[in-house]
Formats: sequence, C-alpha cells, structure tokens
Amino acid sequence: MTTIASGTDTLTRDALAVLQPGFTGTSAPSWLLRRLGEGLASVGLFGRNIATPAQVAALTAQLRAERDDVLVAIDEEGGDVTRLEVRTGSSFPGNHALGAVDDTALTEAVAHELGRRLAACGVNLNWAPSADINSNVDNPVIGVRSFGADTSLVARHTAAYVSGLQSAGVAACTKHFPGHGDTAVDSHHAMPRIDAELSVLESRELVPFRAAIEAGTRAVMSAHILVPALDPVHPATLSRRILTGLLREELGYDGLIVTDGMEMQAISATYGIERGSVLAIAAGADAICVGGGLSDEPTVLRLRDALVAAVRSGDLPEERLADAATRVRALAAWTASTQTTPSTPSSALSSAGSAAGSDARTDVGLVAARRALKVTRGAHFAPVTEAPYVAAFTPVANIAVGDETPWGVAAELRRLLPGTETGSFTGERAGAEALAAAGSRRVVAVVRDAHRHTWMAEALDILLAARPDTVVVEMGVPQSPPRGALHIATHGAARVCGLAAAEAIAGA
Repeated sequence: MTTIASGTDTLTRDALAVLQPGFTGTSAPSWLLRRLGEGLASVGLFGRNIATPAQVAALTAQLRAERDDVLVAIDEEGGDVTRLEVRTGSSFPGNHALGAVDDTALTEAVAHELGRRLAACGVNLNWAPSADINSNVDNPVIGVRSFGADTSLVARHTAAYVSGLQSAGVAACTKHFPGHGDTAVDSHHAMPRIDAELSVLESRELVPFRAAIEAGTRAVMSAHILVPALDPVHPATLSRRILTGLLREELGYDGLIVTDGMEMQAISATYGIERGSVLAIAAGADAICVGGGLSDEPTVLRLRDALVAAVRSGDLPEERLADAATRVRALAAWTASTQTTPSTPSSALSSAGSAAGSDARTDVGLVAARRALKVTRGAHFAPVTEAPYVAAFTPVANIAVGDETPWGVAAELRRLLPGTETGSFTGERAGAEALAAAGSRRVVAVVRDAHRHTWMAEALDILLAARPDTVVVEMGVPQSPPRGALHIATHGAARVCGLAAAEAIAGA
C-alpha cells in the first residue's frame, strides 16, 4: 500500500493531493517520485512523455511502485487530440465523426476500445470527452472535438462515450463545464466570454453535462470562460456560483471537479497560477491541472505552498482543501478497484463489428471513420486512377491539438497509389503555388475548416477554376457547400480519417 513520507503534515499532503502536474521525459524524474511519497496523488501525461505503449506501461509501473493508487491522467480524446498516438495520428476518429454517424453503440464501442488501450498502458483517468456543443461555427478551439451543433445529439453521445470509457476501467472527465462551444476565442490565449441568456444555457450548454452526470461520469473539467448570466465577475474555473452552486447543488454532481490547464492565458495572464489555483479550490474545484507548459518541480512546490499559505491566512478554508483531497483519493480508489476487472459492452462491440465484417476490438476506429465519410460527386467527377498531387492547405493548429501530430491523406494515399506526391501550403498565394507544384498531376486539395480561413477558400477557388477535376477533402467541420469533382468530408483529421478518405479516393 501507499506509504506517505514521515514528517509530511496533513495540510501539506492535502495541498499536494489536489495537484495534477506534468513532467518532462519518458520516465519519471526523481522529484516526481519523491513528491508521490509525500502525498501527491495524480500525474498528467502529455505527448512529450510518450514514445510507445510499452514505454508508457513501464512509466506508469514506475509511478505505481511509489504510490499504488496514483491517478495517471491523459488528454486522449481520439481524433485530432491524441497523446498516445501523437507522432502517428489517432487510430480513432474524434467526436465530430462519431456525431456524424450518430450511432451511440458505435460511440460507446470506440470509447471502450480507446479506454482499453489506455488501461493496458496503466492510464486510469482520461480528460475526455468534450461535451461542448459547437454552436459557434467559428470556434477556434472546439470544432471537430465536439459531437456536433445539435443539443440532443451531443447529449446522447456524451453519455455513450462516458459509459464506454468507464466500462474499460478508465475514469471519464467530461469537459469543458459549463460549455465552451459558443466561443470565438481560444482560452489557451485569452478569456472567452459567452453572453447567452440563462434560459439558453439551461436548454443548450448544460444538457450534455446533465447526460454525463446521469451516465456516471467520475470527473468533470471546468472551462476558463466568463459566462455573465451565471457569474458576471469570475470565470467558471474560479466561480463558486458555477462549480458549487450550479454543478454540485443544482445538477447534483458529486464526483471530482478538475480544472482545465491553469497555465492557459485565460487564467495565468489575469490571475496568475498560484492565486488562480487557490481561488479554484475555494470555488469548489478538487484538482488543479497544470503541466501542459509548466512541468517542473518548482511549479509544483509553488502551488503547494500557495495552497498551504492560503489556508493559514484564512483565504482558503482548511475543510474545503481537505474535502478536495478526499475526492481525489476517492477517485484513485475507484480506478484501483476497476483496473483488474474491466467489462465489455458486448452489444456495442458487436454492432460496430458487423459494420465492417471484422473484429470490432481492433477495427472499430476504422469502422467509425469509414461510416463518418460524406462523399459527394460533382459534375466533373472522374475516378482517380493514377498517383495524384496532394496539396495540403495547412492552418495553424490550436494548442489542444498541437502541431506535432501528422494529419491529411497523403501518407495513406501513397500506399494505395504509389508515386503520390505532396506539398503543404499556407497564405494568400497558396492556391497559385499548389497549382504550379502539381504540374499535370490530378490534384487532391486537403483543407481543414475552410469556412474559417479566407485564404484557404480563395486557394480552392483558384484550383477549381483551373482544374475542375480537383478532389477536395475537408478534414475539419464541413460548413461550405461541397465543391470539386469529388468532395469528401471526414469530420476530423485523425490518421484513421485520412485512411478512410484515401480509400474513397483510390476506389471512387
């Protein structure tokens, strides 16, 4: 069993227990192991910590040798946001693709298989799913991370995802409460604001979270957003009215409340991470997520000491900190009890498997990606029979996705049509440059949220005017009418979505 180092007082242990820090490297540094022995109860993994599944399993075993009930968390949404497959792209389509299929059994099966793979690596808390309704089509940070723009669709798939993930013994962390969908600002960079009326929030944003709570989600993540109808002063992460009054008391949620990353500019640039962490715990949060950017021992010590000092000064009630620490340990105990006996949602798996006529446990991600495709033939349609030129129009990736994860169709298409060439283009000359680079080859134009990028839409105009037989692949949220000789909407940019699109192109 876990042994806490002697000499560590209860207050300090509780302050450590509520932190979910990250670290650098593919093995645990000595400082992290030492803090686990002193009371730290959670660790967050990011792409920088991951090389192979075997390495992750060895890493989590190293952590559990120091503390057997440690919570090992990860931001593994599948789709565009992957950490386990950060260098290759995900084997699972993301929420938007699952919402496009609208088969809750398939969503449950995908979440279960993703959870099974996480559990096999020793990960027991997933900062997923996103329950945000993508009601603002210009949203720069949610987009394909959402199941869609329809409230009831998002609600039923959120519940299915929670059930599937937790049936594999991995705790779900439904995010970003009270809903990050109706924003045009990325909270990684600034403070978003949602000016919807309370009645709209209750009938739209809160509905998927109610469904997640009903489904038994073990954790909920707060959003760094200002919602004046709920609290005109404090962002949700720091709002007692939102975390305690709304989430706890009105919605009846009794699980763990986790903050979004505290080093995100919405908090760090306005409150600072130390004061922000104290305010978050006081408001009702139980765990402080930090480590996406700040991932060293001094950060952990600064936050620990800030919480201890706040209790001693009277700014943070000691019983509130103790309650938060107790909730963290309770979730750790739940995951420890479920890791050895994961269940399998057989009906969901058999439903997914029948769609492909193959083993659903290994192929469910590809099954879902294929079913999510929307393929439209245009007036100039002709099959792609020879190696084409793939022109990838590449936007700046948001921080949640990261720019290190590959995306597109070129790699998969090259295997099906050897000799396929590719280039990446951006900016106002992208269309002309792509046209010149393609030469006489058939063009496959790959875009991501073309409706949000004027230069991207203009590049397509140039290509299609000169080459009406161009194939267009939209790997973001499809908003514009289908264009091109063949238009394929993948509803996400995961590797498996690229494979499904490549199959459609080569076999069209």
